[in-house]
Amino acid sequence: MEYQGLDMKWLKMLLTGVIAVLSSLSFAQQRPNIIVILADDMGYSDAGSYGGEVQTPNIDRLASEGIRYKQFYNVARCCPTRASLMTGLYPHQAGMGWMAAADLGTPEYQGTINNKCVTIAEVLKTAGYSTYMTGKWHLTNERKIDGMVTDSWPRQRGFDHYFGIIPGGSNYYTPMLYSVNKKYLAPENFYLTSAISDTSVKYIDQHFSKSGAEPMFMYVAYTAPHWPLHALQKDIDKYKELYKAGWDSFRASRFGKQKEIGLIPGNAQISPRDAKIPAWDSLSEEQKNEMAMRMAIYAAQIDVMDNGIGKILQKLKAKNQLDNTLIFFLSDNGACAEFINSGKSKEVNGKEDTFESYRINWANVSSTPFREYKHYTHEGGIATPLIVRWPKGIDPLLNNKFVNEYGHVADLMATCVDVSGAKYPAAYKGNAIVPMQGKSLVPHFSGKSNNRGVIYWEHEANIAVRDGKWKLVAKTPENEQLSKDALELYDMEADPIEMHNLASKYPGRVDSMYEGWLKWAKSINAFPLDTREYNLRAQAYRRRINGTFDDNFGGWAVRKVPAMQGAVELDSNSQISGKNSAVIS
Repeated sequence: MEYQGLDMKWLKMLLTGVIAVLSSLSFAQQRPNIIVILADDMGYSDAGSYGGEVQTPNIDRLASEGIRYKQFYNVARCCPTRASLMTGLYPHQAGMGWMAAADLGTPEYQGTINNKCVTIAEVLKTAGYSTYMTGKWHLTNERKIDGMVTDSWPRQRGFDHYFGIIPGGSNYYTPMLYSVNKKYLAPENFYLTSAISDTSVKYIDQHFSKSGAEPMFMYVAYTAPHWPLHALQKDIDKYKELYKAGWDSFRASRFGKQKEIGLIPGNAQISPRDAKIPAWDSLSEEQKNEMAMRMAIYAAQIDVMDNGIGKILQKLKAKNQLDNTLIFFLSDNGACAEFINSGKSKEVNGKEDTFESYRINWANVSSTPFREYKHYTHEGGIATPLIVRWPKGIDPLLNNKFVNEYGHVADLMATCVDVSGAKYPAAYKGNAIVPMQGKSLVPHFSGKSNNRGVIYWEHEANIAVRDGKWKLVAKTPENEQLSKDALELYDMEADPIEMHNLASKYPGRVDSMYEGWLKWAKSINAFPLDTREYNLRAQAYRRRINGTFDDNFGGWAVRKVPAMQGAVELDSNSQISGKNSAVIS
């Protein structure tokens, strides 16, 4: 039978093809934009929607119009978390078992993400996404950064557009900025947090000004509220009187709010104030004023970040993209208790010539209700507030609700792959790729379980295992070896604050979970575990000569001996090894 000269068989094939094309176009239109917003060193309880008093209306809006996780995990430190988030792997598998400050001598601790991993940007580009990044990268060895070796920078790892800082931190007013694989000094009247927000808004505007624009993936990696304590006076003024009530008062008020909103069980007990911290009332008035100012500046840094997130939401709405944009908000590690005091001025005023931290005293508040901080694998070091908003993909009945299941930053890769229709590769650019370690969070978007399974940690020999309701954890002091005697066991359903160590009650479970951890640690080549202090590791690495000179003398300080003439330069024509050699004349 024929119809107007067309064979019916061919007509059916044609209609099938048209339907397939229309279906494909429909899917392309429905695929969400994806924005990952990462705060830097922000504690579990700082945002209002997690118990804090800092003014975070835009972060809280994401929570009220989406879902919040009670127990979501990062990797205890900035570099490892960023590596895990970006690649969907454990940090060691991506080459970032420690920090970008040093190559510790094995592929797992090289301090630069490797070619055995792919980034979310690289994967989503294969599915037609345009990719953007603003903010802190911190996934390239510092020696490579100094030598302007760009092979592991954002533009080389899948991002079409990038603006921010490649290293791990900077002065907020006078940073070295990076864009299009070049660096330049910040202009006058500059503030980094605002620039990250404004550039993100600019990227959104430019992208959706094109007709028929494909979906976008954007990674907004704020440096706030990481030290140094830098904020504009107008923002500090909002908080400078507030924190004179002291850390004891705010730990109690945050804990009370956490119970009130259902984040923490009503019968829970707050962890004791850290023994290193004095009672607020024991301080002199001068000490109270100084310490209150530290927290005021820290709060101002979060406030400005939240304001920028509001601008991003406004621009998405103006472009009619807000409801079909999957937004994640989380932090890269727990609150930071590091003691920083290295500015030209020792005043605590948030200005450009200062370089201060808010200290363990306030980090203990940011960690409410948990123990410990950044570096460690107790909840205070690895628990992150995760908020997810996506009106077209999350059941509206779940809005402003908590997810009780736990998850891990590696799960963001799996989720992005799931919702985008992208395929995670077995090989990329000729390199075999380690399989994804995370699990998609999409089942949580409709109130279902994703059966997350076991998660492992190792950072500076601080270890942990999460398996269902059970958590095994150990803290290892600097310059000491991991000890099985330090292992603690907690029932995280009954005791989410880790107050009641059950290791002596369930020694068999401790043994089996530790054996599981050992098997995992060996499988990813986590050994040997290095517990040296940060600067010792970094200094030891700086003293090592890069024999191939492929980092372009990055990190070198070449000094002339008095009364001698000479120079040190690269020579690519007379290789001893690698692509470069050194010429000393």
